[in-house]
Amino acid sequence: MGPRLNFESAMHRKLVLSLLACCATFAVGCAGGGGQVTPPMNGITLTLGSSMVLAPQDGTPAQLSATIARPAGDSGALTLSVSGLPVGVTATLTQPGTGDSGTLTLTASPSVAAGTYAASMKAQDPASSATQTFSLVVAIAATVNNSVATNEGLNGKLNEFMSTSFQPAEWDYQFFPNHATLEPAQLNTLGSQHIRIQGLSQAIPMKANSQPQQASDWDFTELDAVVQPVLSVVDNSPEFQIAVAPNLPGMLDSSGHFIVNTANLNTFAAYCANLVRYYNKGGFDWGGAHFQSPSPHAITWWGIFNEYNINGLTPSEYVQLYDAVVPAMLAVDPTIKFSALELSDYDYQVGDPRNNLPTFLSAANAGGVNAQVNVLSTHFYSTCNQKDTDATLFASIPGFVSDVKYFYQELQLRPDLAGVPVWVTENNVNADYDKGGGISACNGTAFVTDLRGTSAFFAAWRAYAFSQLGKAGNAALYHWDYDADAQFGEVDYTTGNKYLSYWVDYWLARTFPAPPGSSGMDILALTVTETLTVEILAARASDGTVNVLVADHAVHSSTDNNGTGDPRTVVLDFSALGNFSSVSEVTMDKNTNVANGPIQVSLMRAPKLTVSLGGYGAALLTLKP
Repeated sequence: MGPRLNFESAMHRKLVLSLLACCATFAVGCAGGGGQVTPPMNGITLTLGSSMVLAPQDGTPAQLSATIARPAGDSGALTLSVSGLPVGVTATLTQPGTGDSGTLTLTASPSVAAGTYAASMKAQDPASSATQTFSLVVAIAATVNNSVATNEGLNGKLNEFMSTSFQPAEWDYQFFPNHATLEPAQLNTLGSQHIRIQGLSQAIPMKANSQPQQASDWDFTELDAVVQPVLSVVDNSPEFQIAVAPNLPGMLDSSGHFIVNTANLNTFAAYCANLVRYYNKGGFDWGGAHFQSPSPHAITWWGIFNEYNINGLTPSEYVQLYDAVVPAMLAVDPTIKFSALELSDYDYQVGDPRNNLPTFLSAANAGGVNAQVNVLSTHFYSTCNQKDTDATLFASIPGFVSDVKYFYQELQLRPDLAGVPVWVTENNVNADYDKGGGISACNGTAFVTDLRGTSAFFAAWRAYAFSQLGKAGNAALYHWDYDADAQFGEVDYTTGNKYLSYWVDYWLARTFPAPPGSSGMDILALTVTETLTVEILAARASDGTVNVLVADHAVHSSTDNNGTGDPRTVVLDFSALGNFSSVSEVTMDKNTNVANGPIQVSLMRAPKLTVSLGGYGAALLTLKP
């Protein structure tokens, strides 16, 4: 408060106020040669050094400076106080006393949940006070250790390649012809390995089994509209999944499920053998016509059947089918490899591997598989219900991990299969689809596209799943599927434009590469103060490069469905790893330009680096030695 004027009469006060008003308007005329008269100040002002304070959960002190300005004549000691701090944050104040500045020091413990808190500081003297608000960001503290986490991955190795999928059928076989200016260039840039192709319906090339044979019994037109472009990209080595049997008389029941009997097994095995001939061995003759793939590239990887556990087969029937088909295919080409099971596993009941693996992996002389197995595969979706909350979907990921670990546990019971890897050959947020008429295939209610498959939610969800599955030893993570809508796609089937999901998978594949024949990257041990809402993965390549993933899957509200997420900050301590020549960061979130992808930016080198995400998303750091 400014100097006080003491006048005894109201008239006198009125005159002085008029003169002050005059001076405010005509400063020179009123000054009368005595200099400009300044109105008294109303009180003290408080200025903070920052609007945000970052306090890591490891107790590293964080300081906030305060500067106080007082009107002339104000006297008495100044005091600072702070309010709004969460329990577990300790505040220490350096008081200004008769000076004009003070300091607030904050320390946070691991008991304080990471997040942003609204707080305020108050400055007060005997005459007046002032308050300013600030944000307290309690950050997760993570130390990247110079040691391998041998209990994670496969003996401490992260060796998980990224891939994608196609489903040739009458509804999408024209994708490549329709987008010839974009594809397969975009697919090639994505860099997927062993791209999965699952032909269905009219894309199944065997149309009949006429007696005598007719050339019209086979037609590869719709199937090869997808297979041939895929054979031309990346590693020229897709995985052809023989998802279903041809719809030949007596082979399928009224629900479209395979009828297991000797005749059908023999017919199906012969069909599969002809597929190998077509793509790998110069083709086959049928009804006076020769059928042969135009590509010079053979198909090495073959998946046998799709989700038999929800498509009418028992575990023992699947073993019969597998043992019939694989030897017939190997007789044509002994170099090919096989993916077995391809379980549906989105609900942990129908698809629970505990209901299927014990039979398949029983001793070969006790009902278990006899034929060659190179990979065991399963599928993971977080839901089949668009109404499930974000929290529910994120909470499903530990279930994925549990099932992958169970696969490896059961494989150890068969010494001849103990070294077989596990692949997740379908993975996405929501397994539901429109079965026709706008009706949900899972729920029988009105189908609603789940936009979480391509929103910022996906960036957090896929990064979280990639890290957790890789730490469990998973060797491949396949997106379902490449050309689709906003629920499933990496690019839009209609326009060919990329979704955010494309860039998430692109950068995961490049940040944590797992090329064929690679032994993988070392998973580095971490010391982390909180793991509830942020996923962190650090891995080191053979050349010393260290790559780090930080995924923010903090849910803002328990009822959110495709919400924004909550901001999270992580302070990463790399001091144990020595010096690096360069550091860069890529961020994928709601602000990512989906047309061109995120921009990789250079960071200042320092022993500690701070990663901040404003909600759902993922950041990828690369530290070059």
